[in-house]
Amino acid sequence: METFFRYNWMVREQWYAWCAELPPEELLRQRTGGVGSILRTLFHVIDVEWSWLQVLQGKPDGAEDFANYQTLEAVREFDRKLHLDVESFVLAWEPSMEKRPYIDRRADGRVDIDAWGEIMRHVIAHEIHHMGQLSIWARELGREPVSANVIGKGLIRHDVNERL
Repeated sequence: METFFRYNWMVREQWYAWCAELPPEELLRQRTGGVGSILRTLFHVIDVEWSWLQVLQGKPDGAEDFANYQTLEAVREFDRKLHLDVESFVLAWEPSMEKRPYIDRRADGRVDIDAWGEIMRHVIAHEIHHMGQLSIWARELGREPVSANVIGKGLIRHDVNERL
């Protein structure tokens, strides 16, 4: 689990660097698909990641308003502010948490029960999905997107004692 969260955080940092080369109006320009703009997409993945992990821990997940985060630096600061909470939960993950039930009582009376492990994987896949949208928008701008490749990022070190 931790490996793919670290992957997402690493790729997100690479997208921030990529975005720093664009004018602010390009980051806020409304686009087809996703949540509308490059900057809003980055804000959205940060917010969703934090919100889900707060919910799993039984903590309130106060909704933030994107209107308060209209610059790349503001979104990065939002990420830094929430990251410690997210990282501490991810690093404390234990196999016993995998099948723990999360009960979602909906306003319409429905009750959904999902395993924590499934929700964690949803959070991972959610960000990867949105990074794919950023890649499409990058190509529309005539720019090379951030690589989505997991290999070569040093996320898992090979065993130096293993015979080749």
